[in-house]
Amino acid sequence: MMNLDFGQLRALSAAVRCGTFDAAAAALHVTPSAISQRIKALETEVGRVLLVRSRPLAVTDAGASVLRTARQIEALSADLARDLSGGGDGDGEGGGGGPVTVPLAVNADSLSTWALPAFAGLAGHLFEIHREDEEHTVSLLRDGTVMAAITADSAPVQGCTVERLGTMRYLAVAAPDFAEHWFPDGVTADALAAAPHVDFDHKDDLQRRYIRSRTRRRLAPPRHRVPASADFAEAVALGLGWAMVPSMQVEAMGDRLVHIDPDHPLDRPLYWQQWRLRSPALDTVAAAVMEAARTTLR
Repeated sequence: MMNLDFGQLRALSAAVRCGTFDAAAAALHVTPSAISQRIKALETEVGRVLLVRSRPLAVTDAGASVLRTARQIEALSADLARDLSGGGDGDGEGGGGGPVTVPLAVNADSLSTWALPAFAGLAGHLFEIHREDEEHTVSLLRDGTVMAAITADSAPVQGCTVERLGTMRYLAVAAPDFAEHWFPDGVTADALAAAPHVDFDHKDDLQRRYIRSRTRRRLAPPRHRVPASADFAEAVALGLGWAMVPSMQVEAMGDRLVHIDPDHPLDRPLYWQQWRLRSPALDTVAAAVMEAARTTLR
């Protein structure tokens, strides 16, 4: 049976979260040598290399399993401290317990439209938000980086629960002048092959998915990349290209954007996955996310 030391697990968690031994040492108020020694001792105990000594530090496959355990123990310890200090009701007023940090993975479109207000009303919680494409947020659950994620994946990660949040609708839109120039005869295969579009980043496949659904062909039109949600919609409104934009953002931008194909939206289901750990802090966050999704998503 392994004898896992809490101090060593905290060192591993801090090293991954902070990216370097020096930054982890500053966070835990110890020396970098102490962080290194604790992680080496933990690796000796489990008989596996847990960290790739790169910049930033990265976990190995074995390290991901240990990191997940370390983060769960930290969450349980934080909840216990709040209970013992009288702050177990989640209001953050209980003295010695202090606020609870909840690491989450959230896709950019949810973060910029409906998710952030859900977090804003939760006093007594600190958030470490990792922005990632909804097709890839579950990878951060698997490696223990986050406790919960908004994801497009309905298959639960091992050790996690999953609940459907709703559907996020995306609309094909462009600036009025752009639409008039590039789509004078409406959306056709020839027009989609020639008109520039805007991608969020290299993982964004919404525009390509829309093109394939409308043409049944793999076209390669010119494209821009604008990796920030507000700037992404602004780039479309300024006429850089057309794109699939969340309906909530389209409504907010008024007549600066026009529909180029209103009868063919793309709907993307979203899910909430979280550790199967019973944590009051995590449950409170989950309830807030569920309520926000219920009132904003389809």
